[in-house]
Amino acid sequence: MTDSVRVDKYVWAIRCFKTRSEATDACNGNKVRLNGVIAKPSKSVKKGDVIEVHKGSVQYTYRVLALTENRLGAALVPGVAENLTPQSELDKLHAPNETFFLRRERGTGRPTKKERRNLDALWDSLEEEED
Repeated sequence: MTDSVRVDKYVWAIRCFKTRSEATDACNGNKVRLNGVIAKPSKSVKKGDVIEVHKGSVQYTYRVLALTENRLGAALVPGVAENLTPQSELDKLHAPNETFFLRRERGTGRPTKKERRNLDALWDSLEEEED
């Protein structure tokens, strides 16, 4: 086993990112910190280090328990990295939908396809009555 692993490989291996290139891009975009310092992709990770990963609106925090270069199954990740993410950060994942999506009340705005067909049929029947 090695003494250190690249930070981009490690965050990919513990399933923070789907692909290794996403992990590298996150490191290059200053979204990954190692012990409080912005980490470039080639920065070495050692046991006991704390990694912070900023994804979307959530800041995940992990403590390195063991090193791995290979991607792990989700069930094996807790044995390699301890999740220190506070509950307040995890609550951001379940924010109310009203803040992200606007609901339109039926009857306002443009008609639906079905409503448009009904309107066209009504206009056609009115034109036939005039003739």
